[in-house]
Amino acid sequence: MRRILIPLIFGLAGAAMLISLGVWQVQRLAWKEGVLTGIETRIAAEPVLMPENPNPDADQYLPVRITGMLGQPPLRVLVSRKQIGAGYRLITTLSTDKRTILVDLGFIKVDQPIPAFTDAPVTVTGNLNWPDDRNSSTPENDVAGNIWFARDVDEMAGMLGAEPVLLVVRNTSETDPVATPLPVDTAAIPNDHLSYAITWFSLAAIWLVMTGYFLWRTTRKPKDDET
Repeated sequence: MRRILIPLIFGLAGAAMLISLGVWQVQRLAWKEGVLTGIETRIAAEPVLMPENPNPDADQYLPVRITGMLGQPPLRVLVSRKQIGAGYRLITTLSTDKRTILVDLGFIKVDQPIPAFTDAPVTVTGNLNWPDDRNSSTPENDVAGNIWFARDVDEMAGMLGAEPVLLVVRNTSETDPVATPLPVDTAAIPNDHLSYAITWFSLAAIWLVMTGYFLWRTTRKPKDDET
């Protein structure tokens, strides 16, 4: 009995720890799904007027409607769309009598010429966004060649003489928009808690099987020695 007591305690303690990690990931999954639901609800809400001083924390994803004049030439951010291929997001300015902000008009194919913007006022509906496109593997922007690899709002605002505020277009009043809108959504927000939970529970099951096998071998050993 003493021979199996310590391995049994060790095996059960290890399994309990792995199971607790799996349960924690399930709890995190419920929390993250609640966060994503809240963001999706905010994105789809009725648009409001542009805040006087938009805040990256308080106004992230805020739906906004604004009318102004589009500026040009736009900045091009290299992106890729499934089943379509490489292309650019077009980032330009929208100016009213009081202010100038950045607008993300959406997607054009990489070989498509940038169309001319209308010289009439345009009403744009979309969501405020301070995107976090850059990571450790993102190249530096080719500013001279007008090929950007991340929507660096502050840098773009400085280039175009606008406020560091980006409105990602959902739709416009134009009958023939210059680009296909890529509205804000939650697809880019990671939610891997389910896969993590499955991993921990699987490891717990393997740990228990290996513990059981070890205990079985331990209790079988005296009989094997007799033969």
